[in-house]
Amino acid sequence: MIRILPISASADLLRNRGARLEEAESTVRPILEDVERRGDAALHEYARRFDNFSGTSFAANQEDLSHATDRVTPEFRASILTASGNIRAFARHQLPTTHTSEIAPGIIAGQIVIPLNTAVAYIPAGRYPLPSTLMMTTIPAQVAGVKRICVTSPRAVDEIDATAHLLGIGQVFRLGGAHAIAAFAFGTDTIPRADRIVGPGSIYVAAAKRLLAGRVGIDFVAGPTEIVIISDQGNARHLAADMLAQAEHDVESSAILLTTSRNLAQQVAEEVTRQVEVLPTRLVAEAAIKRNSAIILVDRLEQAVEFSNRFAPEHLSVYDESLIPSVTCAGSIFIGPYSPEAAGDYASGPNHVLPTSGHARFRGGLSTADFVKVISVQRLTREGLGSLASTVTTLARAEGLEAHARSVEYRLEGTA
Repeated sequence: MIRILPISASADLLRNRGARLEEAESTVRPILEDVERRGDAALHEYARRFDNFSGTSFAANQEDLSHATDRVTPEFRASILTASGNIRAFARHQLPTTHTSEIAPGIIAGQIVIPLNTAVAYIPAGRYPLPSTLMMTTIPAQVAGVKRICVTSPRAVDEIDATAHLLGIGQVFRLGGAHAIAAFAFGTDTIPRADRIVGPGSIYVAAAKRLLAGRVGIDFVAGPTEIVIISDQGNARHLAADMLAQAEHDVESSAILLTTSRNLAQQVAEEVTRQVEVLPTRLVAEAAIKRNSAIILVDRLEQAVEFSNRFAPEHLSVYDESLIPSVTCAGSIFIGPYSPEAAGDYASGPNHVLPTSGHARFRGGLSTADFVKVISVQRLTREGLGSLASTVTTLARAEGLEAHARSVEYRLEGTA
């Protein structure tokens, strides 16, 4: 079922990755423009058409959220509390800090950290409702001190509503799709305008976010989920399970094992075939394994790391910790045999909203820093400005900006 390939035949796995957004963009562009132009009237039309919305208000009330919390199991509530505690603890470590220092005599510089006013977490509620994503997208915003945190999801799901209630998120909206992104990007009479919209969604949600980036802050445009595993020895059953855990998300998901061991490759391939037969998500996982996944044989583990850095995977599982200094591109790294990606999806603490489609080349996952503005500050004494005067005026005049130079010189007139 899963291909076993030599590294020389792996080039196709590096090509044509990510969602093809152009067609989706042409579909959603008129929706975005219509919501911007007509506001709530357009929003109600699209919500009825795409979300089967039949109410009068998009906002869920607190009673709905409280009742959902009563309907979920005690085990679910306990799991949310454990996972959210770890996510919150990790988010605190990521928070940038306000500070200033004297970087040269008379030159004091630093930064202040200001939380965003309004952030929105988009939470899918289709084939797989994702309360875990609600935690990953709202808890960093809470830690950052965002004043208004909203959740939007296309339909009522007890696990999502209960999670919002347990986290103290009071503003939950029944909106999904591109029209939801437009509503929060522009604001309407009933929907607040957001400073940043985060969270995964369909190709239409991704297309809407890409088109509106700049009008509103976004995290990134997410494509199909992916994992790369590097292991020259390990438990074939565990490795196959990790690959299928990724594959069951979507038919476009990809799972790649890089190994020097032909024997391990064969064992994992057999395990994948065996395990997928009994998965409730078999149809999805099987398609992803056949279309987008592979076991790749490499001559040495350094070659595997080179491939992984070019692939820039969302998730990277590395069994040999000594390889970590060579890793330059990954959304999140899982080290050793007892660090399955599923632990990171739910409860270990680091964020699971991660860059896909090679975007880990230039950024990491969602963090507390995404919900604040880091504003530089500086204060110079007369002496400090004097020490820089020659440097500033020389550079200003080299650029032809005479007023810049004079703005310094006028301040220092009469200085000995």
